[in-house]
Amino acid sequence: MVEGKDYLRLGTPLPVPAGKIEVIDFFWYGCPHCYSFEPALDAWAKKLAPDVAFRRLPVMFREEPFGAHARLYYAVEAMGLLDSVHRKVFAAIHNDKATLSKPADISAFMTKNGVDGAKFVDVMNSFSVQTKVLKSRQIAEAFKLDGVPALGIQGQFLTSGSIAGTPERALAVTDSLIQRSRKA
Repeated sequence: MVEGKDYLRLGTPLPVPAGKIEVIDFFWYGCPHCYSFEPALDAWAKKLAPDVAFRRLPVMFREEPFGAHARLYYAVEAMGLLDSVHRKVFAAIHNDKATLSKPADISAFMTKNGVDGAKFVDVMNSFSVQTKVLKSRQIAEAFKLDGVPALGIQGQFLTSGSIAGTPERALAVTDSLIQRSRKA
C-alpha cells in the first residue's frame, strides 16, 4: 500500500471520536458510482469490528443538485429511517429516474414509502438538519474531495475507487488503514 497511489494523507488531520477508528463514506444519492458501490460497502460495513465507527456523509459540492439530497439523507437519519429508506432513495433515483430534488417530490416519495411526507419535509428543513448539512460540507472540504464515492479514514486518510484503482481495492486499502490506525 503506497501513499499517493492507494490513498492520500491530509495535511492537517481532523478530530475523530475518542476510542474509535472513524470511517466516513462520502457519497451523493445522484452518483451512479455511489449507487453501484453501495451493496459492497454495506456488506463490508456490517463486518466491521466494534472499535470502528462507520458513518455516511452526503457531499455537497454546491447547492444544486447536491443540497436537496444532503438534507434528504439527514432527515432520513433524524427520523431513524436509514435501514428502511436509504437504499430506496438510491433505487428511486437510479432505477425509477426520480430526481428527488424538490420538496414536493421528496414528500410524495416518502408518503409512497409509508412516511408522513409533510412531516418529513419539516424535518428536512429543520435547524438540526441544516446544521448537519453545513458540518458535512466542512468535513468534505477538509478532506479536499473532488469526487465520490470516497472513504475517509481516521480523519487523516482518503481513498476511493479512482485513487486505489477499483472500489473493491479502496475497501482493502481502508482495511489496511484501519489496521494502521489501531497500531498508532
